[in-house]
Amino acid sequence: MHRSIISVAATIMIAMCAAPAAYASAATPTAAPITTQLPRNVVPSHYAVSLSPDAKAGTFVARTVITLDFKELSSSITLNAAGLAFSSATLLDEGTQSPVIASNIVLDTARQIATFTFAKPVGRGRHRLALEYAGKIGTQPVGLFSLDYDNKEGHQRALYTQFENSDARRVVPSWDEPNYKATFALDVTVPTSDMAVSNMPAASSIDLGDGRKRVTFATTPRMATYVLFFGLGQFERATAKVDDTEIGVVTQKGALSQAQFALESTKSVLAEYNDYFGVRYPLPKLDNVAAPGRSQFFGAMENWGGIFTFEYAMLLNPAISTQADKQSVFKTLAHEMAHQWFGDLVTMQWWDELWLNEGFASWMENRTTAKLHPEWNTAMSSVRVRESAMQLDAIATTHPVVQHIETVEQASSAFDFITYLKGESVIRMLEAYVGPDAWREGVRAYMKDHAYGNTVSDDLWKTVERAAGKPITAIAHDFTLQPGIPMISVGDAVCADGATTVTLTQGEFSQDQPQKAPLSWRVPVVVQTIGGATMRALLSDGKVTLHLDGCGPLLVNSGQSGYYRTLYAQRAFTELATAFGTLAPIDQLGLMSDAWSLGLAGEQDASSFLDLASGTPLDADTQIWSKIAGVFDAINDHYEADPTRQRKFASYAIARLAPKLAQLGWTARQGEPEPYAILRSSLIGTLSDLGDPLVIAEARRRYAARAEDPTAVPVALRKTILRVVARHADAATWDGLHAAARTETSQLIKDQFYDLLSSSIDPRLSKLALELALTDEPGATNSPQMILRVAALHPDQAFDFALAHLPEVNAKIDSTAVIRYFPSLAEGTADPAMLGKLDAYAKANLPEEARRNVDTAMASIRYRIKVRSERLPAIDTWLVAHQN
Repeated sequence: MHRSIISVAATIMIAMCAAPAAYASAATPTAAPITTQLPRNVVPSHYAVSLSPDAKAGTFVARTVITLDFKELSSSITLNAAGLAFSSATLLDEGTQSPVIASNIVLDTARQIATFTFAKPVGRGRHRLALEYAGKIGTQPVGLFSLDYDNKEGHQRALYTQFENSDARRVVPSWDEPNYKATFALDVTVPTSDMAVSNMPAASSIDLGDGRKRVTFATTPRMATYVLFFGLGQFERATAKVDDTEIGVVTQKGALSQAQFALESTKSVLAEYNDYFGVRYPLPKLDNVAAPGRSQFFGAMENWGGIFTFEYAMLLNPAISTQADKQSVFKTLAHEMAHQWFGDLVTMQWWDELWLNEGFASWMENRTTAKLHPEWNTAMSSVRVRESAMQLDAIATTHPVVQHIETVEQASSAFDFITYLKGESVIRMLEAYVGPDAWREGVRAYMKDHAYGNTVSDDLWKTVERAAGKPITAIAHDFTLQPGIPMISVGDAVCADGATTVTLTQGEFSQDQPQKAPLSWRVPVVVQTIGGATMRALLSDGKVTLHLDGCGPLLVNSGQSGYYRTLYAQRAFTELATAFGTLAPIDQLGLMSDAWSLGLAGEQDASSFLDLASGTPLDADTQIWSKIAGVFDAINDHYEADPTRQRKFASYAIARLAPKLAQLGWTARQGEPEPYAILRSSLIGTLSDLGDPLVIAEARRRYAARAEDPTAVPVALRKTILRVVARHADAATWDGLHAAARTETSQLIKDQFYDLLSSSIDPRLSKLALELALTDEPGATNSPQMILRVAALHPDQAFDFALAHLPEVNAKIDSTAVIRYFPSLAEGTADPAMLGKLDAYAKANLPEEARRNVDTAMASIRYRIKVRSERLPAIDTWLVAHQN
């Protein structure tokens, strides 16, 4: 699943549990107990699902026949079911076919289970359970849901499913846990004019003569319930071939041309993955299905053979799509396709090991983007990934990559940046430690050994160790079984007789626990003297002394593959800052990132980042300038409560960034590198945030001239210019954007307009946006996003408004996102009063075990307060010394 980043909180961010039962399937080569919330007396092997949805009524009826193996004599069957009304339950003996009707059906809503009891015990062996039931079609992306949209053909309604992590039970009564893999045969009765899509190709389609047809899909391989998929609507499909696999893109009618980049990218990524994994994609087809709308929880979902993706993350509309959109589409697609192996073919045993899905898909996403599109210069994104993970991992509410999960809420909460991005960063570090060839050989062996089965992390470490001939399990355990970030302190290097001696000491980096006793890690380190030798070592006992050939400034974490902070003694940092221009761009970015985070945490001077930024040449890598712009934006935000000091900083920041924008210009030059387009947008956006009057005026001029001059708002800058205009809008401009939203026929562009309406710095206009969000006008999935967008600039206003309209807001939120939504609204504030509000909200609305997101948001608020009071004075002092 590709996370949908809903706010700042996302970057920091089932049932009651039965006792775990010890059960090992043939596909699980471990004796460890498997967590389960269901009795293990019955195990499913096949589901035959017949589904008849009524999109207009918002209901469905269904019949599911489950092939079961009774492991012991039993008079009851318990499985997962949520929101289903059963009309009958009949057990058929596989041999005699004699039916036994359930004497009692008990639904436990809180635990999301159904228990079917029979008059007498059923013996061991194979049986079939036939269930007749009905359910509801929702309006948020959970279970079977509808999405309404408008296009040139009028108002439309399409149906889709979203089952991860625990929502297959809302459509299919099932053992809705990842270890209960089974095969699925789906048939659907649907309107004749609609296209039905599922994991497998359609095996047959029969016209029923009453305006409906019955579509029967081929039986799936053995897979987890959460990757079952069904889509229905007025769709179009385009296809291509990669060897024996038919690949396809499915869109609403009229949008198929916007999916051509996705189709071509699928071809190249599938060929790459077939080679890398050493196990060919096993299904006969692979569709990418685009859907209008959005979710607060996810952007795309890796259903096996039927990937679901919201349109904004898959389609490229020639009227609005940018270079950044193009790269995002590719990365989303690469992520979900990686899941076809990591997650679908080989599945984690339980949600504790979710990172085996998401960390690897994130790693493959970025690795594959860098390999197949080197012209995009994305290899350095590994530093950004690491930094995003560390924002969450440096506070007390963090958790290990492998974490114990017991409830639905905890499983939903596990989809965070520790699981995704720390997981990815640890993989990158281990790959660098053993070498890419040995790592790939281990991954290939893992895929072959565990295809169609379930695994735990140690299964992977064992295969990589065999391939590499190098132990990694202890290192992997240190970084995945305990939370936190190592901090490597670099002593002053001593040069003698042409060699450098330096001592590295391991501590722990924390933002909110400065006196915390550090944990211990075995840390692979790469150390280099600038212009000289490079050494690889394993820091395993808290301290190591290294001897390197050559002398010169010393760089630790050369190449930036390590997951740790590097804290230099002042002299060593000064030497690196002086030699900054000679460092590789990725090391420049790593040094800047450490300086900024260590400065905010009080480990070094908070102005250290500004020392590096002030000396960065105009011709530095685009990602270096993007980093500078991003940090300047953050500093400006920290000054929000003091406009006088904020203006002083903004004056410096504008003077530093404006020459770079002037060098790039507002208009793309013929043949310029593709990363320039992203940096241009980034600089314009940051200068707008800083209140640069020239940038704001130019954006407004271009927006006003768009009708007479088609070149005034080029497609590459359309979103950026509109964002500047919307941020600084007056009432008349806001009304104009609102009118454009109401009349727009492209759902993709309409969604953007409602987002813009929520982006004003004027609290009077943001209040209008909040009120609009509670109406039906924006659409069911846009409303929650509008409130979140308001919270990016007005967190207190958005939180208070949402809390005052709690029932209406809750009705519009994905059930999987409930535990993080309100913390997301609040987290951007530095008002101490919000701490009490959040705590009160959690006590009144969340179970105690679902408080992690609230506690994390509260930690973030405390940290923002601390930064403003304790770190900004050092930046004030630096500004006085460096401004004329």
